[in-house]
Amino acid sequence: METLVQTNNLTKQYGQHKAVNNVNLSVRKGEIYGLIGRNGAGKTTILRLISGLAKPTNGSISLFGQNSRDSIYMQKHIGLLIETPGIYLDMSARDNVKLKCMAIGISNNSYIAELLKNVGLSAVDKKKVKCFSVGMKQRLGIALALVGNPELVILDEPTNGLDPQGIAEIREIIVQLNTEKNITFIISSHILGELSKIATCYGIIEKGELKRQFLKTELTEDLEEYFLSLTGGAAHA
Repeated sequence: METLVQTNNLTKQYGQHKAVNNVNLSVRKGEIYGLIGRNGAGKTTILRLISGLAKPTNGSISLFGQNSRDSIYMQKHIGLLIETPGIYLDMSARDNVKLKCMAIGISNNSYIAELLKNVGLSAVDKKKVKCFSVGMKQRLGIALALVGNPELVILDEPTNGLDPQGIAEIREIIVQLNTEKNITFIISSHILGELSKIATCYGIIEKGELKRQFLKTELTEDLEEYFLSLTGGAAHA
């Protein structure tokens, strides 16, 4: 299976603190890769490094078999939703997506409609985003991440702050996009119960280090129990 992301001794240091320490992570095409760790473990920093939003102190990152960090190349191949969605609250969902499409040279109205359909926002496409629920804003954020038909989509804690229905909706969207469009996902979370429902493989991060990465099929016990045994601490189920 083709490897889309490979990091080699990836390190990010702030002063004396190593937020990411010699991480060798591998993500293959078609996977839903669950990056697990407590808050502050280094998950977001790793995602920012992979997506080009931060530069490593040491180590290297290979994307799609090459080391290109060109911004246009990244826009075409990687979709991002890191931290909060970059949306304009006084604009409609459709206009937010249209603006992102224009930025990369896409002016197809049916394409915009398809993106909103993929995330379940067709019925409210003309509604101003400031009237959206948190879950609807997250779905719009995913639609924006899908602009340009990326092969890889990176989501940082996509279900934070959502109610159970919103969490289920985001989960269904991710699985559908992975299954029907063969989009590869890297998803960070400290909520293990949710990741265990969709991830096909995992990487466990503790204090900036990758403790282990493994396929879901290799897991012989409950994910939370395994996480606790490996890191000796608490995580949210």
